Amino acid sequence: MKIFCIGRNYADHAKELNNAVPSQPLIFMKPPTALVRNGRDVYYPEFTKDMHYEAEIVLKVCRNGRHVEEKFAHKYFDAISIGIDFTARDVQSKCKAKGHPWEIAKAFDDSAPIGEFIELSEVNLEEINFHLTQNGVTVQKGNTKDLIFPFATLISYISKFFRLQKGDLIFTGTPAGVGPTKIGDKLEGFIEGKKLLQCNVK
Repeated sequence: MKIFCIGRNYADHAKELNNAVPSQPLIFMKPPTALVRNGRDVYYPEFTKDMHYEAEIVLKVCRNGRHVEEKFAHKYFDAISIGIDFTARDVQSKCKAKGHPWEIAKAFDDSAPIGEFIELSEVNLEEINFHLTQNGVTVQKGNTKDLIFPFATLISYISKFFRLQKGDLIFTGTPAGVGPTKIGDKLEGFIEGKKLLQCNVK
């Protein structure tokens, strides 16, 4: 099982971090040890003092494929959820300043909590409303109509470089509003008002 993540896929988020809007999908990956399911607690890593939440729509890949054409991409995922791409922002900034890869800031253990999956029939894939709350206060709101690269483009592009396999996950990018977490925080993720994710930071 592979976890693909897409960076800077909402223009407002790219701007809030003073990053250029990409001309093609920006892909990075997380290992299976990053995945957190079933509402399990997340422990604040000792190597960062600035861990940020980034809420994202997540696709569950349902079949194997390479070089998938966009017109067939809809056949390659069968469910969606909401997840959090936890980021050690201070560590990432240091890596970027030196021109180094920043996996240590993104792919650490328990950096990818994910909620329950729902069927595609429950949403309009082109206009999915989702939001994240922190201790009951909404901190991020997004809609997939604002994606720079829509789902079909992501699946087609990823499959040019990596074989898609059943069970793979695709974190599709985060909207504006990312921010710091602290020990004791309760994060909850919603799709179309339905709570699918709960994550307690310990």
